[in-house]
Amino acid sequence: MIGLGYVGLPLAVAFGHLFPTVGYDINEGRVNELEGGEDSTLEVAPEELKGARLLTYTCDLEALKRCNVYIVTVPTPIDGNKRPDLSPLEGASELVGQVVGKGDVVIYESTVYPGATEEVCVPIIERVSGLALNTDFYAGYSPERINPGDKEHRVTSILKVTSGSTPEAAEFVDSLYGKVIDAGTHKASSIRVAEAAKVIENTQRDLNIALINELAIMFNRMEIDTEEVLNAAGTKWNFLPFRPGLVGGHCIGVDPYYLTHKAQEIGYHPEIILAGRRINDGMGAYVVSEVVKQMIKRRIQVQGASVLIMGLTFKENCPDLRNTRVVDMVNELSEYHAEVAVYDPWIDGQEAEEEYGIRPIDAPGPGSYDAVILAVAHDEFKAMGIDAIRALGKERHLLFDIKYLFPADQVDARL
Repeated sequence: MIGLGYVGLPLAVAFGHLFPTVGYDINEGRVNELEGGEDSTLEVAPEELKGARLLTYTCDLEALKRCNVYIVTVPTPIDGNKRPDLSPLEGASELVGQVVGKGDVVIYESTVYPGATEEVCVPIIERVSGLALNTDFYAGYSPERINPGDKEHRVTSILKVTSGSTPEAAEFVDSLYGKVIDAGTHKASSIRVAEAAKVIENTQRDLNIALINELAIMFNRMEIDTEEVLNAAGTKWNFLPFRPGLVGGHCIGVDPYYLTHKAQEIGYHPEIILAGRRINDGMGAYVVSEVVKQMIKRRIQVQGASVLIMGLTFKENCPDLRNTRVVDMVNELSEYHAEVAVYDPWIDGQEAEEEYGIRPIDAPGPGSYDAVILAVAHDEFKAMGIDAIRALGKERHLLFDIKYLFPADQVDARL
């Protein structure tokens, strides 16, 4: 297993119950913590790590040479221009090329655009190893479907899409995953089909959220409560229960750009997908504009105001900071010269500072803030109760609820 993050570790643990499995990561600190029985991502409990008795961890490339199946689970982010950044995937392919042998199978799980496995990754392996695809080694693609922080939908309980570079390889990959995935598998006809299936899963969700975000903006101008509208519409059996909000994370806010990149490469300009991305990428700035308007209405001085943002992770009840769009609000508020404090009991403060230059506070002080923004729906915030959260604000303050944590009549404004 190459890459021991949110995707690779749970899968390595699943395989480690049945097969001798080597978990490889370039981060020595990550390997050390896993060898010590701890997972800082909180995706795998200590007892689960202990139960995978056939799983070992390493930073040593030599340890991979005894393997005959290589599963790549490295990140596939976007760069500052919102173009696919394949460097982690290319680096992992270089690594595989150094250890792969005749008859081996290389399976990719990282989200990519259709064609990336065979057009980008496999040629690197062939160049480095001197071996030929479908003659000396074989490839497969089985997209990850991990949902960070979700304790109900686990890797073994989510149906797995599989594929291979030949019918025989596809059968092998499908059978391999079938041994550890309780929910079963779906064998796609080709690697490109499996790649496309993965990338549209999150593109569809992104567009649905963009629609609800646009509706929220419209209803706000009409002075209609968005949640009331959604609850009413939700009484119809086939209405999809999406809610407005910030769209970040390693999948929904990233994957559509992989698909649009490939579309533009072949001469097609995707309009709807990019329109949805523009709406969702702009929600942080929109929320701040609404916060500022509400503060002005309450005669709260914006410049120099003390603003508390509760939550920094990209979603509730997990420590995952990847591509969190809460940083957009922090940056936007800074443009108004507001003093922003960020509080999140789930995160590693050092990681937040290294990744985003944000130094979170250990705890918010009562009566300290001109505005409080509920940005992430952590259970801890809900458990605090409205009175305790209100007590964080000054005598005159604004409480803006992005995530509908509390009823409309208990907060001052919300999406």
